[in-house]
Amino acid sequence: MAHTPPPVHPLASPVATDAVPEKTGGRRVGVLLSHGFTGQPASMKPLGEALAEHGYAVEVPRLPGHGTSWQDLNTTTWADWYGEIRTAHTRLADRCDVVVAGGLSMGGALVLRLAADLGDALAGVVVINPAVATQRLDVKLLPVLKHLVPSFPGIANDIKSGGDEHGYTRTPLKAAHSMMQAWPPLVADLPRVTAPLLYLRSDEDHVVDASSEPLITSGVTGEVTRVALRDSFHVATLDHDLPVVIEQTLAFVEKVTAPRG
Repeated sequence: MAHTPPPVHPLASPVATDAVPEKTGGRRVGVLLSHGFTGQPASMKPLGEALAEHGYAVEVPRLPGHGTSWQDLNTTTWADWYGEIRTAHTRLADRCDVVVAGGLSMGGALVLRLAADLGDALAGVVVINPAVATQRLDVKLLPVLKHLVPSFPGIANDIKSGGDEHGYTRTPLKAAHSMMQAWPPLVADLPRVTAPLLYLRSDEDHVVDASSEPLITSGVTGEVTRVALRDSFHVATLDHDLPVVIEQTLAFVEKVTAPRG
């Protein structure tokens, strides 16, 4: 019997817009944006729409297993999610002169992986509350727990303003373990991230703890600009600080994609 794929959430459709070089100094500039673990493209669409309005080509892919069901996500791995990011980057690179990548939470880790692998092929990287480590002690039990318990309570909607990111109500453990297994190799490869980095960090985040920031900011080789988000929780792209996220991202993209001469 053929496998029937689960239905996709109506707000989980990917975003793809074309560059308008008349608005960006004649260059075709692309921005790749990745949502986080158990989330979906809706969390990145407001930022993507703002970038598109300024003439940037935008890609917000739906990562495999997301925007459907947590059970579906539990059948996918980091390799699947990163493969989608690589494919989205290829689409952008094929139609743009220069590309910047950005991501929220796990999406931040995915674009850091991309930057480590691509080197100078990325003009810049934007991360919003990225995760490459955790202080949670129960993570050490994931190799066993994932075979005994399919999921934990969800991590979605850590939003101070009370918004909804339309993420999963459960956290699938096999998928979570796959994500966390990818962290140590990524941290080891952070010195290969030579592109400038915009690091946006919420003062209060109930999903990603403080352990990731020093690993990233001291690990990458490129110049780091840190911006504090004073009035948002984890999903800052849907929170009070969205205007700050948009303003800082627009300024950063403009700076790192400007022609050098």
